Amino acid sequence: MIRRYTLPEMGAIWADEARFEHMLRVEIEVARAQARRGRVPAEALTAIEARARIDVERIAAIERTTDHDVIAFVSQVAESVGPEGRYLHLGLTSSDVLDTALALQLGAAGDLLLRDAARLVAALVTRARTEAGTVLMGRTHSVHAEPTTFGLKLAGWAFEVDRGRRRLAAAVDEIRTGKVSGPVGTYSHLPPDLEAEVLGALGLRVDPVSTQIVQRDRHAALLTAIAILGGSLERFATEIRNLAHTEIGEVMEPFRPGQKGSSAMPHKRNPILSERIAGIARVLRGYAHAAMEDQALWHERDISHSSAERVILPDATILLDYALQKMAGLVEGLIARPDRMRENIERGLGLHASSRVLDALVDRGGMDREGAYAIVQRAALAAADERRPLRDLLAVEPGLASRLSLADLDACFDDARHLVHVPEVMARLDRLAAGSAATPITAKATADAG
Repeated sequence: MIRRYTLPEMGAIWADEARFEHMLRVEIEVARAQARRGRVPAEALTAIEARARIDVERIAAIERTTDHDVIAFVSQVAESVGPEGRYLHLGLTSSDVLDTALALQLGAAGDLLLRDAARLVAALVTRARTEAGTVLMGRTHSVHAEPTTFGLKLAGWAFEVDRGRRRLAAAVDEIRTGKVSGPVGTYSHLPPDLEAEVLGALGLRVDPVSTQIVQRDRHAALLTAIAILGGSLERFATEIRNLAHTEIGEVMEPFRPGQKGSSAMPHKRNPILSERIAGIARVLRGYAHAAMEDQALWHERDISHSSAERVILPDATILLDYALQKMAGLVEGLIARPDRMRENIERGLGLHASSRVLDALVDRGGMDREGAYAIVQRAALAAADERRPLRDLLAVEPGLASRLSLADLDACFDDARHLVHVPEVMARLDRLAAGSAATPITAKATADAG
């Protein structure tokens, strides 16, 4: 992933040094397990533990000759150990090391994403409560519907992120799966009890039936969970972009001193963060598709997945990390404009009260629904065309005057009646806030569960 979207903590997880260090952890744990069984001399294990080092440049130099990254890695580490380095990689196939190390990387990346998601949930809950009474027009088909509150909108986003966080947690838990089962998963070189011992020490579960690799349905599930959460962020970003339209103007992205929106137009204050997040979400969906394509490998494995994964796994986690953190900051700094929200409600000429008038004519006026609908629709269309308040047209509607008093009619235009149950819905945030601080699933917990 390009540096522009790579934040330091997530970027460090995917650095070459980190990848090879995880591979070295696997090699050392296997050597320890073999030493306990007498296959690796104790003095050789001591040398390996004391002297094994990673030299990324040397690995790259060897790979230019071998054209095989694991062989280059093993050769370089063996060089750093000395003669006892011959006991490294004993009984292992490349994927035993690669897939197990990858599980460690993905677990670390997943924990960071879960932390990001928890921060976003907390930011949304806090902001939703702050804006609980900020009334704005709800829109369906981009057309005024009925009033809602900005807080209720944000509360819905909070619950959606929490659902995404839970999907992601399940996928991260499942991805913490390794294998030390040999070339085709038959344990032809190392026994199952050694695998269980090694993976337990690493905090990973055992793939119950592996081939040469850990099966890729797990990776597809992880990237699908990432893409779905990214899709949620795009939905929020799209709403912010829409509400930031000049003609609506109900929210604005934060705009720091010195920031500029256009090289040609000094007045521009564009929703660039929202647009960036929307674009990132599209890439994440593409990565999820590639991950699903990687499931259908030939026989016990081929390496058609490898080249794709070297791009999609680091990039997907890096991008979601960036998008989650940017969205959290955007939610915290988003400028709500209640004056514009009220202005837009009033520009609607009271048309949003049509449903309440319809119900009142049926409930209190005793009209059949079709007749009541015709009266209200006729007045509503005239109000929109003539730019006159719906209440004024209904007040002189002959078919309505005999059915509803002016007090009953005015009650239909009381926006508070639309929002009477909003506090009850907002109270549901209490249980979400209580759960958002839950500790993400850890490698130790996963190992215990497995």
